[in-house]
Amino acid sequence: MSHKEHVWDALDRCIGQRIPVPVNIQLLHTAIEKDGTTFHRPQSSLFNSMRKRCVVLYEWTNYIHGWQDRWVVLKNNTLSYYKSEDEREYGCRGSLCLSKAIITPHEFDECRIDISVNDSVWYLRAEDPEHRLRWIDSIELHKVESGYGSESSLRRHGSMLSLTGAALWMTVFSSQMCVCVEFACCSLAPFLFSVFLPASPKGMNGIDFKGEAITFKATTAGILSTLSHCIELMVKREDSWQKRLDKELEKRRRVEDAYKSALSELKKKSHYGGPDYEEGPNSLINEEEFFDAVEAALDRQDKIEEQSEKVRIPRLTPVPPGDAYSVIGTHRPLHLTSDCLSQVEDVVQNHMTYSLQDMGGDANWQLVVEEGEMKVYRREVEENGIVLDPLKATHAVKGVTGHELCHYFWDTDVRNDWETTIENFNVVETLSDNAVIVYQTHKRVWPASQRDVLYLSAIRKILATNENDPDTWLVCNFSVDHDNAQPTNRCIRAKINVAMICQTLVSPPEGNKEISRDNVLCKITYVANVNPGGWAPASVLRAVAKREYPKFLKRFTGYVQEKTSGKPILF
Repeated sequence: MSHKEHVWDALDRCIGQRIPVPVNIQLLHTAIEKDGTTFHRPQSSLFNSMRKRCVVLYEWTNYIHGWQDRWVVLKNNTLSYYKSEDEREYGCRGSLCLSKAIITPHEFDECRIDISVNDSVWYLRAEDPEHRLRWIDSIELHKVESGYGSESSLRRHGSMLSLTGAALWMTVFSSQMCVCVEFACCSLAPFLFSVFLPASPKGMNGIDFKGEAITFKATTAGILSTLSHCIELMVKREDSWQKRLDKELEKRRRVEDAYKSALSELKKKSHYGGPDYEEGPNSLINEEEFFDAVEAALDRQDKIEEQSEKVRIPRLTPVPPGDAYSVIGTHRPLHLTSDCLSQVEDVVQNHMTYSLQDMGGDANWQLVVEEGEMKVYRREVEENGIVLDPLKATHAVKGVTGHELCHYFWDTDVRNDWETTIENFNVVETLSDNAVIVYQTHKRVWPASQRDVLYLSAIRKILATNENDPDTWLVCNFSVDHDNAQPTNRCIRAKINVAMICQTLVSPPEGNKEISRDNVLCKITYVANVNPGGWAPASVLRAVAKREYPKFLKRFTGYVQEKTSGKPILF
């Protein structure tokens, strides 16, 4: 906390003990003048520091960098932030006027504040709930003293009488005037005659007071009648204007409702980059919107991949000679520890026992995709809300062998040529000529979190026990732990157990011709058990798996056919 913060807190406690507590700037200034003498600094500077707060808060930047510390300044009804206190001289990186700002404490995070102005939102976090409360109080105080929305800015001055009030006043006045005229004509006429008429008849000048009174009465009656007519017209006119005003008010209400609805939708779309609209336990994005966003992102990746395929320069990838994996047939690894060796052999044996079993008649497996020779099956399994569906795909590819398919699937040197979902990968440790530990991160598909995986990849040749059965080539990838690739906060660590199992079938050529690729057929069994972790909706995961696994098999087998075309067959 800076020196200004210490003074601010001390003075706040001192003034908070006053009775009554100051409720506006004028009373606050008076209290400072009385209580500020206990501080060793000028009162005016002390008062100015009350209006300004400078402290480090944490701002949400994006999903890559997360929360970053920023030097935040609250002064003159404006909230500004700098990258650090030392960079204030270079200017602020952003600012918000607090007059129309909406301050929202987060429902779950006790240290977080969301400040929004129209479609701009700042996500801030304080060090602890107490600091968050102080910031909220300070921001609200600045909003009140700015004058926006206060009674002084909206005070209404005395207005003219309404038409209805004027009409009522004129009606009363006319009634009183009629009474006065009646009284003058009926009661005062004899008195006026006795006073103004002379005693001698010769002095009479022929003044007819009664006639004058009757004339005056008729004149005033005409005036009153005219006034009454004017009042009726004004009342009718006022009724007409009132109806028009009601219609306009109703139109305005509808427009305001439509504006609020549109603004709410705009905020909802513009804030998708915020921390509340990502995969997580408290995500505000619903399942349908989550699926639409993922599907749109995958479509964009497909278009980018199609464009890159057009400009990609073919790279010559040598196929290993026939004895390159001689150790595979005898299972003599070079540097595998006994624990790793035992684990690899257990996984290989498990896949050879269960993965090659026929799924016919098993009601637990559902056929989800069938395209020519390719069939994809799925068995729905969930554990603690996480989708763990085992997946099995069968395929038949002409012109390639099981050895060639497994080589390209296992070789990390050509991984980026056919795998489009990987952002980057590296070999953490080479255990032997046929076993490596690989760490790879997958491209992020918003709003899902980014995933990474650490796995041991081994390639094996399993000799057939029956001379009529073909040999089997197998690549198994299963998750392991390693000190050089610990989990990070940036990615969710997925767990996998994947196997590519291939068997080569050769049909005899006609006559004495040599075996060509037209006589070769490879049967593929691909098995995947993936625990994605995180909080992605189950329906989204299943829909993505149904879409992506068939695309992967077609893309990979097509790549191998292209690479081996015209080259010697590797059995």
